[in-house]
Amino acid sequence: MPRDIPVGNGRLLVCFDQEYRIRDLFFPHVGQENHVSGDFCRFGVWVDGFFRWVGPEWRRDLLYAPDTMVTQVNLFHDELGLLLTCRDAVDFHENIYLREVVVENLRPAARDIRLFFAQSFNISGNRVGDTAAFDPETGGIVHYKGSRYFLAGGSVNGDTAFAQFAVGQKKVNGKEGTFRDAEDGFLSGNTIAQGSVDSVAALHLAVPGNGRASAYYWLAAGESWHEVRRLDGVVRGKTPQTLLQRTADYWQLWVRKEMPRLDLLPAKVADLYHRSLLVVQSQLDWQGGVLAGNDSDVIQFNRDTYSYVWPRDGALAANALDMAGYPIPAQRFFEFCGAAIEREGYFLHKYNPDGTLASSWHPWLNNGQSQLPIQEDETALVVWALWNHFVLYRDIEFIKPLYRPLIKNAADFMCRYRDQETGLPSPSYDLWEERRGILSFTTGAVFGGLTAASLFCSVFGEEEKAGEYQKAAAEIRDAASKHLWREELGRFCRMLSREADGELRVDAVCDSSLWGLFAFGLYEPDDPR
Repeated sequence: MPRDIPVGNGRLLVCFDQEYRIRDLFFPHVGQENHVSGDFCRFGVWVDGFFRWVGPEWRRDLLYAPDTMVTQVNLFHDELGLLLTCRDAVDFHENIYLREVVVENLRPAARDIRLFFAQSFNISGNRVGDTAAFDPETGGIVHYKGSRYFLAGGSVNGDTAFAQFAVGQKKVNGKEGTFRDAEDGFLSGNTIAQGSVDSVAALHLAVPGNGRASAYYWLAAGESWHEVRRLDGVVRGKTPQTLLQRTADYWQLWVRKEMPRLDLLPAKVADLYHRSLLVVQSQLDWQGGVLAGNDSDVIQFNRDTYSYVWPRDGALAANALDMAGYPIPAQRFFEFCGAAIEREGYFLHKYNPDGTLASSWHPWLNNGQSQLPIQEDETALVVWALWNHFVLYRDIEFIKPLYRPLIKNAADFMCRYRDQETGLPSPSYDLWEERRGILSFTTGAVFGGLTAASLFCSVFGEEEKAGEYQKAAAEIRDAASKHLWREELGRFCRMLSREADGELRVDAVCDSSLWGLFAFGLYEPDDPR
């Protein structure tokens, strides 16, 4: 994920590049509807007749404050004689992005310093039919299209209005963008534009020699003009300082859980553990989706992104969250899967954060033959992870509505989807979505999934069904020992694939996917094979 210091709350996610420009802004789902995609929201400074956008000529330290999802950014410019210290956050409860800017004047003379914030939205992923308008009621700038609204506001010393503003068109009729209007330190004051639009707003600071002054900027995200005005009122009423502090406090409480104990770990390792949890949390959607990666850079290569939910990746992440003591995000993921699973009992390639089927390159027809375009390990590992969740938390009320539509449905499919000759799982795509066959990793995952389903059935008093699933799992283990273990190699193979003449071809490559043979219980890790 080539994005630094992401901040979010499960509905609003803001991502920066290494030059401290907002490059991705997702709402109302983490990973779905990128409203900046392909553009930049810039931040610039004017002082003593000179203007500079934050970029390569600045010394930039993009960090987080300890144990929280609030940034700690330092920006130094020797020529301008300025040090800017910024804090960014998305409020943990409201859909508001906030930035505090503390400006330190490194010169002995008092100076007039102007901060410029450029908004360049491509609402809902394109720049057709957007509107940007000054809102006199709030003193902010509203960008909107359809049911997506974004209000930019700011304050200095409690004065919640921009000192200057301008809106206009970008990338059309030879116009580069309104952000260029800022570079002389003055803005035109144009109040509305439609089509492909951007906007710029300024906050003015009077900073004493060798002194400091602070300013605040925010973006409210909503589905109506009324909603973003309400959120703007929340910022002004509670103050941006209060919202930043309450968000820092919330995430510190969230990450400093009692389990597992970290007091025996070196401080740097404990800090890395906490930071990992917070970064993972930033990529979780409120509706349960676990996103693979949220950035728009990859669009230029294949016109697609990684802002999708792969059930396998989500299951492994949910299992890790459960083990770390965070059952609620794991539960949301399992509920997401319960709604997304196909009625035949399998998961398709990947899903959008709202649960709809996502783009795919797996064909339904290959070499004239129909096939299921699936990675079967995705189906199996959701059931495996759900059993691990139940073992840890014993939340039978949570499991009950998932028992038939998810657990038994997936297990019945895994029992059916078997190669008739070998008894192994039928061909599907591998972890890297590069090859299709009877895979060692998938075999291990299916064994783990069927074993988990059998244990669930025993808990629910369906011993006959439990036996059916356990029998299928045992047959798969025997088949793996017979066909995937290769005496000529002295180890397991990666994959078997069936040739046009029906013969099985052995893929002897040894790679990390063989971990799946013992990770989910098919074999013990100390099995001499």
